[in-house]
Amino acid sequence: MKKIAIMYDFDKTLSNKDMQEYSLIPSLGYEDTSKFWQEVSAFSKLNKMDPILSYMYKVLEKSKNGLGYDFLKSLGKDVEFFDGVEDWFARINQFGKEYGYEVEHYIISSGMKEMIKGTTIANNFRKIFACKYVYENNRAIWPGVCVNYTTKTQYIFRINKQVLDENDDDSLNTYVDMNSRPIPFTRMIYIGDGITDVPCMRLVKEYGGNSIVVYNKAKNKSMMIAKKLIDENRANFMCEANYTNNSRIDKIVKMIIKEISAKEELIDAQGYDEN
Repeated sequence: MKKIAIMYDFDKTLSNKDMQEYSLIPSLGYEDTSKFWQEVSAFSKLNKMDPILSYMYKVLEKSKNGLGYDFLKSLGKDVEFFDGVEDWFARINQFGKEYGYEVEHYIISSGMKEMIKGTTIANNFRKIFACKYVYENNRAIWPGVCVNYTTKTQYIFRINKQVLDENDDDSLNTYVDMNSRPIPFTRMIYIGDGITDVPCMRLVKEYGGNSIVVYNKAKNKSMMIAKKLIDENRANFMCEANYTNNSRIDKIVKMIIKEISAKEELIDAQGYDEN
C-alpha cells in the first residue's frame, strides 16, 4: 500500500504549550516557567550557544538529584493536547485507507524525545525525531541528539527516503531519483505552529507537498504568526489547532488525501487506451 507521511512539530502544535512547562521546569524549582527560559536565553547569548543545547544543559544543571530516563518519560503523562488530538490519528488513518493509502505519522521536534515517548499519543508515531540525552546508569550525562529549526529538515529527507536510523548518513546521502523514493514529497504534509517550522514548511511546500500552520485561538500572537507565514507564502494553509472531527484542519487534511489520490489516478491513466 502506498504511504502518506504527516509530520508534526510538537510544542504548541499538538500540545498547547512547551512540554517542559507542564511538570519538568516546575520540578527544577521554578514556579514561573518564563524565568527558566530567560536564563536559557541569557546563557545562550553569553556563550554564543545553540539555544536548544542551552536549554538541555540548563535542565541537567538544575536537576539536583540527576536526570533519569524513567523520570523524564514519566513526565510525558502530564502533557495536555489540543482538542481532538488523541483520536485524530485513528480517524485520519481510516480515511487514508479508504483511498488506498497507509498514513504514517512522525514527530520532528526540538522537545525531549523521552517525554514524548511517555505521552498518551506516543504509540501513534512511526518515528519520533527529537532531542535526547545519553545515559549512564539511567542518568543523563550529555546531549545525545539536538534538533534545532535548521537540522529539522534532514528528517524530512529521512522520511522521504525512509532512512529512519539517525546514525545512517550513508544511505541518507546516497542519490535516489525523486520518483523512486518511498514517500515522495507530493505525499507529505507538515504541520507546525511558528517561525522555527519555516525551513520544514518551505521544503515540503516547494517540493510539491502541503504545509499547514496551526494557531492557538486563545493567543492573538499565535494567530498573527500564522497569518504572517501565509502572507509570506511559507505555508499552504492556516488552521486553528483544533483536531476534532469536521474541524478545519480535519477537513483540509482529508481534502489533501483526496487530492493526492486523484492526481495519482490521473498519472496512472496517462498514455494510450489499448482498447
